[in-house]
Amino acid sequence: MEKRFPDRRIFLRSDEETRFIRLSPLAQVTALTGVTLTFSWTVLATAILLMDNIGAGSVRDQSQREKVLYEERLNTLSSERDQRAAESLAAQARFNVALAEVSAMQSQLLAAEDRRRELETGLEVIQGKLNSALSERDNARDNVNTLTAELAGETGSARTEASSVADVENTLDFLTAALEQTADERDRIAGFATAHENTVKDLLFEARLVEQRNDRIFQQLEDAVTVSLKPLDDMFRAVGQDPDRLIESVRQGYSGLGGPLTPLLVPGADGQIDADSLRANAILREMDRVNLYRIAAQKAPFAMPVQGNFRFTSGFGRRWGRMHNGTDFAGAHGTPIYATADGVVTHAGWQSGYGRLVKIQHDFGIETRYAHQTRLHVRVGERVSRGQQIGEMGNTGRSTGTHLHYEIRVGGTPVNPMNYIRAAQDVF
Repeated sequence: MEKRFPDRRIFLRSDEETRFIRLSPLAQVTALTGVTLTFSWTVLATAILLMDNIGAGSVRDQSQREKVLYEERLNTLSSERDQRAAESLAAQARFNVALAEVSAMQSQLLAAEDRRRELETGLEVIQGKLNSALSERDNARDNVNTLTAELAGETGSARTEASSVADVENTLDFLTAALEQTADERDRIAGFATAHENTVKDLLFEARLVEQRNDRIFQQLEDAVTVSLKPLDDMFRAVGQDPDRLIESVRQGYSGLGGPLTPLLVPGADGQIDADSLRANAILREMDRVNLYRIAAQKAPFAMPVQGNFRFTSGFGRRWGRMHNGTDFAGAHGTPIYATADGVVTHAGWQSGYGRLVKIQHDFGIETRYAHQTRLHVRVGERVSRGQQIGEMGNTGRSTGTHLHYEIRVGGTPVNPMNYIRAAQDVF
């Protein structure tokens, strides 16, 4: 060590005196070691900082790219939702038009049935008159024969020949006129019957055409109802809800009226309900079910609580050894928060861990929670609608950053909110 680091002296000279500092080999080694360690630490810290900055920039770029992709996906889903809504409205309009046509055709069928019955009654009356005329003609012939026999003296009559001849001539004239009138009436009735028979045939042909057109319309309506009903049924089953129970619950909200659409039973002339009416009533029942499904969907949280720019940060499930009962949406401070379904506010204030919290009670035993808000826009007892702003995103309570903690509870049990969101995206 003395060979590599010999003693050194550092002289410090002033105007009055001169001093020196002795640097021993150990002091030199210690100083060199300290300088080396300091330089190495500086280089290492600088490298770490540079790597952190580069890594943070990459993460920000990746987050930005994911944000852009997610916004594009949301815009696509929104466009698809609007398109499905437009298709649903168009199907509803087509159904209303078809229903009006069915009603008009039912009226035409009833009118045709009434005309047919009138024709049958008229034919029966004409047949009766014709039979009466034929009977009178036969009686007149019998009278002619009798009078002829009396004239010939076969009956032993005491009348004179001259008076008998006059009576017979008068009778013959009367009978001839009556027979001519009867023949004319018979010909007129026969022509009338023939014309009405042709009318009945035309009406029957028209009725068959109407039935064929009704069948095509009914087939289109049945297909449209099936296409509209299945996605709604699958949406509720996807979130574990019993569709029949939901439909019955919504139906009870109409005071026993049976929902928005009530089947119309139109009896025919014989008092029986025809096949077309039964088929139309079946379609009405299915349309009633579709409408009740849509009402139920409005009352259930099938919507996003945040719109615009945001990102998912934590999902439903275990996180750091604890159960995370909701889904987190991160966004800018003050981002609007919206109710995801119609309901009544049961809590609007501070709650430990949740910070500023809003609880909304919906139908079917469903409750939604919106936590960590910075500002609330609703009060307890207030009735809110889907899409109504209830607060603003913040960082209150047990939170590590600005975000919304969103929960859905069914019967008090937390469920995954993404099940409702994904199910709604497949329909709306």
